[in-house]
Amino acid sequence: MTIKDTPEEWEVRATETPFKGNKTSVRTDDVVMPDGSVVRRDYQVHPGSVAVLALDDEDRVLVLRQYRHPVRHKLWEIPAGLLDIPGENPLHAAQRELYEEAHVKAETWRVLTDIYTTPGGCDEAIRIFLARDLSEAAGERFVVEDEEADMELARVPLDELVRGALVGDLHNNCLVVGALALLAARAGGGLDALRPAEAPWPARPFES
Repeated sequence: MTIKDTPEEWEVRATETPFKGNKTSVRTDDVVMPDGSVVRRDYQVHPGSVAVLALDDEDRVLVLRQYRHPVRHKLWEIPAGLLDIPGENPLHAAQRELYEEAHVKAETWRVLTDIYTTPGGCDEAIRIFLARDLSEAAGERFVVEDEEADMELARVPLDELVRGALVGDLHNNCLVVGALALLAARAGGGLDALRPAEAPWPARPFES
């Protein structure tokens, strides 16, 4: 038996969008179940996101601390952001986010892993990249605003992040998944066995 997620789409009898926000919306679908019954499912429609686990030469991960209002916490996270343009190349979006949030560039990029954040209630897909060979970006720093104006930046040893995730001190999904995926990649085929940075992404198709 092959353990692999597979695409499938059940019949939708009716659909509506009761809420439209700036970047996301809420959709209500009437979905036909296997027994023929029809049930209503509400979920958030999301453009998709990218995240960057940026690893320096001292095995430290670049992290930032940001206020997240829905959970009323300041969370330690890795740089991340929305795919602002439909069909946008996720590598380009990741490079942009690393520059804007940390003023850093990377020479070596790989796909670390792809995830759905909350598939029971949101269609958000995230591609997490591994970025290495870091250096300070050229030019002026990106002007931040709102929650990002209060961000803190740090470089934290990977082992410390893994410990923090396992004892319940760190909760951001991209940071936790990224740190554990990096640990697993090292224990497996090694970092060079990871997918190339522009590997296909069926959840959010793009042109190179």
